Amino acid sequence: MNPETLPSPVLVVCLCAEWCGVCRDYRSRFEQAQAKLAQAQFLWIDVEDDADLLHPLDVEDFPTLLIAVGSEPRFFGPITPHIETLERLVKSLMDNTDAPKPVEPEVLALVARIRAVNGC
Repeated sequence: MNPETLPSPVLVVCLCAEWCGVCRDYRSRFEQAQAKLAQAQFLWIDVEDDADLLHPLDVEDFPTLLIAVGSEPRFFGPITPHIETLERLVKSLMDNTDAPKPVEPEVLALVARIRAVNGC
């Protein structure tokens, strides 16, 4: 999809923990995907450092991604820590506006809090 035709800003958030070795290894791959998908805003959030922001959600599996287009969550859940998986998922959600969306009110509220805190 052409960035100029995106309906709303795309937000890709990785929810991880500094103590998690998988997360530490995944961070550089997450940043590589950010460089390739410049039309999306990527954020790295440590679940322990930002526990108040995430409350009442409890993230137990790492890495967990939250992808939103505008204020609508498009994906929330754990993924395998591979750059190809991340890129394919982000692109597919950007291209498919009819994709099923998480309907949990906690996830919807989290998108709003992240956008407000990060000015995006």
